[in-house]
Amino acid sequence: MYYLLEATEGIEPWLLNAQHIKTVPGRKTDVRDCEWICRLVEHGLVRPSFVPPCDIRQLRDLTRYRTETVRDRARDVNRLAMFLEDAGIKLSAVVSDITGRSARSMLDALVAGERDPQVLAGMALGRMLEKVPLLTRALTNSFTGHHAFMVAAMLRAIDQADARIAQLSQEIARQLQPLQREAELLTTIPGVSLVLAQVIIAEIGVDMSRFATAGHLASWAGMCPGNNESAGKRMSGRTRHGDTWLKTALYMAGSSAARMKATYLGAQFRRLVPHRGVKRATVAVGHSILVASWHILHDGVPYRDLGADHFTSRLGRERQTRRLLAQLAALGHDVTIAPHQDTA
Repeated sequence: MYYLLEATEGIEPWLLNAQHIKTVPGRKTDVRDCEWICRLVEHGLVRPSFVPPCDIRQLRDLTRYRTETVRDRARDVNRLAMFLEDAGIKLSAVVSDITGRSARSMLDALVAGERDPQVLAGMALGRMLEKVPLLTRALTNSFTGHHAFMVAAMLRAIDQADARIAQLSQEIARQLQPLQREAELLTTIPGVSLVLAQVIIAEIGVDMSRFATAGHLASWAGMCPGNNESAGKRMSGRTRHGDTWLKTALYMAGSSAARMKATYLGAQFRRLVPHRGVKRATVAVGHSILVASWHILHDGVPYRDLGADHFTSRLGRERQTRRLLAQLAALGHDVTIAPHQDTA
């Protein structure tokens, strides 16, 4: 219905959140409920939900289908690894990717009828040549015709998934040509690859006027703590469901940024993980990435890193020194400090 009204000239349709309407008291029959909602809209008591424009929705369809295809491919790869173990082949214990060049040539040879583990291990390429003895043991098998049929079917499914991913990525890149600058600006954020930048643009668009502040965007995406409070008592701080596709991409970006040493996001993760845990710390980093994305798209500027020493410099050197000394004293140590002397 929304899309039909959107295509009608002179009509600006609003899509309202049913949860917001539910909290406003009104009449509960369909006809009178419509009249009540109309009055709420006239008095400005409800707000329209965010619906991206048509070109962004088309881009969203492509990125979501690509994500689903990547997940299907990962399931097929895991299924292949487990099925090979049924034939006594433990290839995944030696190679990191059983669909790589060396492993794929061995699997193709197995399907073609080759059973000698030494011959199969001799197909290793590059650095895999160092693992020929291990490969020989891992490829000692009881491979049958049934295994060959199943492995061939799984390999075809993986090849088809690779072809779909490449085709979708090509179409996404074509549709993103007008927004290439925005995608490049997002990739300046640590942990955000071009693929993740494409997902972010597909989910939130590039017009940040739809979100009053970065906090509004984080709340809409479900990347900030929940606000569930009653009579002054805080019930839960769990995040809302939000946009699951965007949350998954931000979590992946946060996990990647957390491993970087000389960045603000890496320092934020290491600061939070001792008392919040890995998952919550990663979500917090993803929240920071989303906030940075809002400012980048709103102002059209690249990411500016605050530095790995941001939290230390924010407290001040003397205050940080006193805090560390207090921690050592609490552990039962008497410490005497002296200013560092430069010997140069």
